[in-house]
Amino acid sequence: MTTKHEQIIQHIISLSVGSKISVRQIAKDLNVSDGTAYRAIKEAENQGIVSTIERVGTIRIERKKKENFDRLTFAEVVNIIDGQVLGGHDGLYKTLSKFVIGAMQLEAMMRYTQADSLLIVGNRIKAHELALNAGAAVLITGGFDTEDYIKKLADDKEMPIISTSYDTFTVAAMINRAIYDQLIKKEIIFVGDIATPFEESHYLRSKDTIEAWYKLNSLSSHTRFPVVDDKLQVIGMVSSKDIVGKDRSIVIDRVMSKKPQVVLSKTSLASVAHTMVWEGIELVPVVDQSYQLQGVVSRQDVLKAMQQIQRQPQVGETIDDIVSRNLETSEDDENIFESMVIPQMTNQLGTLSNGVFITLITEASSRLLKKVKKADVTIENITVYYSKPVQIDSKLTIKPQLLDVGRLYAKIDVEVYNERNLVGKGLIMAQLINR
Repeated sequence: MTTKHEQIIQHIISLSVGSKISVRQIAKDLNVSDGTAYRAIKEAENQGIVSTIERVGTIRIERKKKENFDRLTFAEVVNIIDGQVLGGHDGLYKTLSKFVIGAMQLEAMMRYTQADSLLIVGNRIKAHELALNAGAAVLITGGFDTEDYIKKLADDKEMPIISTSYDTFTVAAMINRAIYDQLIKKEIIFVGDIATPFEESHYLRSKDTIEAWYKLNSLSSHTRFPVVDDKLQVIGMVSSKDIVGKDRSIVIDRVMSKKPQVVLSKTSLASVAHTMVWEGIELVPVVDQSYQLQGVVSRQDVLKAMQQIQRQPQVGETIDDIVSRNLETSEDDENIFESMVIPQMTNQLGTLSNGVFITLITEASSRLLKKVKKADVTIENITVYYSKPVQIDSKLTIKPQLLDVGRLYAKIDVEVYNERNLVGKGLIMAQLINR
């Protein structure tokens, strides 16, 4: 039986794209409290099926596909530039294909203005009209208004016309930055991206017997299963060590481990990898906010995803990406690494940033462990116990040395040199993720 929360989400999904949504109306239509309606609408916003816009309200939007994260809806543009919607509210859910800066003659401007694009322009009424007739949205900079007949045209064409107090350059920079941020977010893998969905997951109910565990074990070859109650909420885990030597007629809730480790679908891959290594577990249930089972993620799922990330080209580049790309293996010794201190790696004083120093020794240690142990790594603890300022354009030599290594852990001492001068030392404790 579905919960009220799920019923509201399904109701919102069933609404046509562009529909307005309010807490009061949802509460009235589905006979739920305002609080329940509000929480469900917020969850729908997290799922990307509604968007809340100041002075407009909450509207149903089309859920984005992952490959379209580099696109923005006009509703998102309104939020980014603190805009005011003058007309064409019904088109806010549509996706922006590109934007055009209207700092040119009308005829030239219209050659670049296509359907589903966004024309960024000042107080040029004719340009507003021509863009809307071409199927494009309009963003008016400088806080200007437009004529009433233009607003009506926007309503008829279902393409938004938006006003913002920012200038054209600032608006273009803000939209560019938003798209760039989306590209970086696109590369972050969450548990929900790799988990086995609920429909394909194996689980046990609290009143099942141990015999049911053996049936699932033979069916799936797994040895660890989540246990759910009548509401499909995760209440325990059962593994082979819990049932070994016990009578097969014993009920599961008498042998299961209670208060199991669970993760949300929005938990990052790095976080769940650390959890699985730290807790020494092979499989983790994926739940929603109410602890209802959404799927499972295994150690194999995590390993495959981590290996896939390493093969993927970077689109949105972070500081860690820059540092990693700038770190090269020494020609003299494949266990020693070198890096130039480029401007992006420095602080406001022009010397090597502390955060970049940690990233350098971490990356060098991870590469060494992958070479020696053929395993993926999650860093447990970093101690920097010696550090000197390093100026820009310096060449660093990073020398990680294994002090102790086991099946699941490693201790690495790292020395960093500028030419032949010692400029930093660190100690790293790492957990290994083996197949």
